[in-house]
Amino acid sequence: MSSATAQAWPEHDGGINLRLRFRNWRRTRPFWGGLLAMIAGLPILYFPYAKLNLSGMTVSMATTAGAGSLIIGVLMICLGLTAWFQPLVRIFCGVATTLLALISIPVSNLGGFGFGLILGLMAGGLLMAWAPLKPVAAADLSADEGTVEAATAEYAAEAPAETTQPLLPAQQTPAEAADSAAPAADPQEPR
Repeated sequence: MSSATAQAWPEHDGGINLRLRFRNWRRTRPFWGGLLAMIAGLPILYFPYAKLNLSGMTVSMATTAGAGSLIIGVLMICLGLTAWFQPLVRIFCGVATTLLALISIPVSNLGGFGFGLILGLMAGGLLMAWAPLKPVAAADLSADEGTVEAATAEYAAEAPAETTQPLLPAQQTPAEAADSAAPAADPQEPR
């Protein structure tokens, strides 16, 4: 399900259920893109400073670009949080996350051994692709209709506004074409 096909939920539903309130909050922002951006920053941060112990042998993967890895990882985490709390800057966050993930290839052990790179590229794509839903009017959610589905069906069944442009001859039926080709009769002219 994408944000274009999901049902719109009001921001403040007045419910007491914490799970429903979190779901409503999550649906109004690029939640998954921000979460993946924050998770992508962790391996980029961790591996240059890690000291792994393999069978009694200590393996250090420290590089000279440890500070660069620190900056890239912290920035990706900050971009994920920014996308959560300021959804209007989601395009900037998506582009910056994608660029930082690509920069992490030479700087941070192949982008955190590929984990941070892949997650960062997916996060950037999700952040750039997310779009907010159109809000549902309060009149559409009246209590006598009862459900969001009824309001959505009513909204979809509304007829589009008529156009004021005349139809082209190819768009008219033969009867309409004959009527439009006949000269208009003057109402004051005697027959």
